[in-house]
Amino acid sequence: MQMLSDDVIKAQMGNLLDKTDFDWGGKYEGKVRDNYVVDGKRVIITTDRISAFDRVLCSIPFKGQVLNQTAAFWFEQTRHIVPNHVLSVPDPNVLLARECVLIPVEMVVRGYLTGVTTTSAWYSYKRGIRNFCGHVLPEGMKKNQPFDAPILTPSTKAEKGGHDESVSSDEIIKRGLVDEKIYREMERIALALYRFGNQKVAEDNLILVDTKYEFGLFDNELMLIDEIHTPDSSRFWIKETYDGLFSQGEEPQKLDKEYIRQWLAGQGFIGEGHIPVIPDDIKIEAARKYITAYEMITGKQFKSKTEKIQERIRQNLQGLI
Repeated sequence: MQMLSDDVIKAQMGNLLDKTDFDWGGKYEGKVRDNYVVDGKRVIITTDRISAFDRVLCSIPFKGQVLNQTAAFWFEQTRHIVPNHVLSVPDPNVLLARECVLIPVEMVVRGYLTGVTTTSAWYSYKRGIRNFCGHVLPEGMKKNQPFDAPILTPSTKAEKGGHDESVSSDEIIKRGLVDEKIYREMERIALALYRFGNQKVAEDNLILVDTKYEFGLFDNELMLIDEIHTPDSSRFWIKETYDGLFSQGEEPQKLDKEYIRQWLAGQGFIGEGHIPVIPDDIKIEAARKYITAYEMITGKQFKSKTEKIQERIRQNLQGLI
């Protein structure tokens, strides 16, 4: 497959989908997605915004298209494990979905001891914490080392402007955030999705390091919502070089937004204070990593859509809402 050139990516810097402003009823603006609820359906528009450390940072060329099309691929691939909210994909940046009742818990599955954020397993571990979200971790582990088995570390889903909180499964149930029977089903499904995802990407020379899943209820049926196995919600490492780099104490090759997180951390920013200005060359490299991840995961060449994005979305959704 021929990779998208830097010139095409750079040209898209002048055509970013930073925000939307459609008159389609109730609007909710998340960190990355703009949501419109119309006649019991949810229009989910994935913008080019990128967030890290619970802050919206900037916009990355083609990021929204990559995320939406990657999620659409995985939603289709995992229907045998759990129903999902997708009705159709009418535009490269848009999912038309069932309106579900959100369960305010993110199911985070981790296969490796890693991360740079204050909520990451490695951040806690290197500070001497050995009980992470109810999981007792052994002494002597190294950064980027695999756990003996994947661990589930749920997180509360904060309101806009708030911070998610990593807690134990028992704490989720104790707080009454979700019925225990439903929560145990969410646990089972999350681990099954992670196993399936890791097996599938291993065929494409990738490791699904960790990820998160969100669920909702539609007519009392549990459904997977939001996104799945994208470079935003998941960490991906190159499989064939992992062992050699790990044995030398070096960082793995990454294809996800950890590239941006680590660049920011190198500037001394991990969520508090002024966000450093991210140079265009960093944004272009981030876009390249997102596009590469899409192509490796799906086996499809990324077909860049360079039209005026909002106008294209409006045209593609005519008659659907």
